[in-house]
Amino acid sequence: MNSAVETAVRPHRVSAAEVARVCGVSAATVSYVMNGKGGVSQETRRHIIKVANELGFRPAGHAKKQGDDPHLNRVVGLILPNIVNHMYTGWAEGIISATAREGFEVFVATTRDDPDTLAQVAATLAARNVDGVIIAATLREDSRALRTFRQRRIPYIYLSRRSDHLPGDFVGIDDFTAASQLMQHMLDHGYQEIATVIGPRFSTASLAREQAFVGTAAAHGVVITGERKISTRLNRDGGRVAAEKLLASPNPPRAIVCGSDEIAIGVMEHALELGLRIPEDLAVAGSDGLPHSRSALIGLTTIVQPVQEMAEKSFELLLAQITKPGNAFTHTFCKHHLHIGRTCGCKPGGPPRPEP
Repeated sequence: MNSAVETAVRPHRVSAAEVARVCGVSAATVSYVMNGKGGVSQETRRHIIKVANELGFRPAGHAKKQGDDPHLNRVVGLILPNIVNHMYTGWAEGIISATAREGFEVFVATTRDDPDTLAQVAATLAARNVDGVIIAATLREDSRALRTFRQRRIPYIYLSRRSDHLPGDFVGIDDFTAASQLMQHMLDHGYQEIATVIGPRFSTASLAREQAFVGTAAAHGVVITGERKISTRLNRDGGRVAAEKLLASPNPPRAIVCGSDEIAIGVMEHALELGLRIPEDLAVAGSDGLPHSRSALIGLTTIVQPVQEMAEKSFELLLAQITKPGNAFTHTFCKHHLHIGRTCGCKPGGPPRPEP
């Protein structure tokens, strides 16, 4: 009986060696990843973060600097929808590096965009007494997690997504303007039969992109009907599911404009399996501007988000809220740009080629 009580009160602390054994890597590699150091491939880094999160691993504390606030635990939370989408792993790597420079550790948690999981994650982070939270998995209509942080006076920063109900510091891009520019570029090619595929509409970023896609097309006389407006999971599988539905239609679209690069890649994978050529038979555009998407191998036309800048700015704002709490909130819009690849029908670096 006493043993059971001890286990409940003082749970086993997962070590880096245990994470290493599960991942099949060295403990040093786990340490490099959790402390934001280089020299580890993205694939291995993503796997280690996933396993560490599942096991409940928490890195050992950094030595405190002279003058540090003794009331700080020097741990911040990072809440992501998943670590499959490269956008999220890019932010995670940037934030881990930025926090490490200031002697903070990061507890990474994922929600799979499930509101109950998000609420549970928020409760877990609050119980661990984190000093603050960066949240990229906010749901527009669900503020339970945010209210948990407010009740515990834990500052939080919105990254990419926001809540419709509770204010807070925000770091992102102007999603509406960016999506309008992307759709305008596709319209400049002369495409008339266009579909859109975005992430979940409970994300303010995804919803803004869809509204901009549809509104910009309508302003040019192109109506995107309901069956051609698809919301799906923010990964390649979500893109494949959407493409299967769109391309099985008796009147398939000539172009598909996507709200994320991973969705766009899933769309193209399914199209290629059907024997379609990109862009000759189907033009595709994405949003996020991930390095592998813009590579010569894929050549995706996409909106580029400044991943590193967004990561560093989000922690900068969080650190300011941690050290000097205030009631004023800042909305920071980082500069995006349109990357012209070949999937839209352009020659890279050249002007659009109108549809024949």
